[in-house]
Amino acid sequence: MIGISHSLAYLLVSWGVATAVLVVLVIYGNTLSSREDDELYLNQAEQVMMASEQQTLIGKMNHLARVIVYLAVLSGLLLAASAGVWAWIGLSR
Repeated sequence: MIGISHSLAYLLVSWGVATAVLVVLVIYGNTLSSREDDELYLNQAEQVMMASEQQTLIGKMNHLARVIVYLAVLSGLLLAASAGVWAWIGLSR
């Protein structure tokens, strides 16, 4: 039974790490979105400089959103697996 409790510990540690990274990325994404402007009114000279900066920022936010979704799914799966192993340990004793 010692191996089963170690596997539960590994699952819980993995879940904790994935969730911590998820929280950090969500906070980072919120700081990026605070720099985004909804509407820009630019003349020709400003458009070259600021519009490209906004497009780069939107690209980063879109990529970050996909990573956040994947990490959220991984965190949920690890939590469900941990709960399953915990229940299995409890029922087998």
